[in-house]
Amino acid sequence: MSETIGLRLRTPKGDIVEARGAIGDTLLRAAQAAGLPLEGTCEGQMACSTCHVVVDPEWFDRLEAASEEEEDMLDLATGVRRTSRLSCQIVLDETLDGLSVDVPTESHDARRF
Repeated sequence: MSETIGLRLRTPKGDIVEARGAIGDTLLRAAQAAGLPLEGTCEGQMACSTCHVVVDPEWFDRLEAASEEEEDMLDLATGVRRTSRLSCQIVLDETLDGLSVDVPTESHDARRF
């Protein structure tokens, strides 16, 4: 059994979902497993922005800096804020135990219809 960390995810409706994510996995996969509406159309290849999340400001500086490619994809996302990131690019490790993120109200998962 792989080691996991705790995550605090706020849905577009404002509900808090406490979830677990496996070390080495991405925030996208952990959030999808918890039922959040993050489509992840490109399956983590940074060819879309459908996994956009807003990281709680107290956690944002703890993440590795976004690459130029990620910044370019975020330019295409709706509801972008200063602490926006693509959840497919956040790899979970021990230092992120307790990570808190919001799924923007503009998020829409077409797979749910």
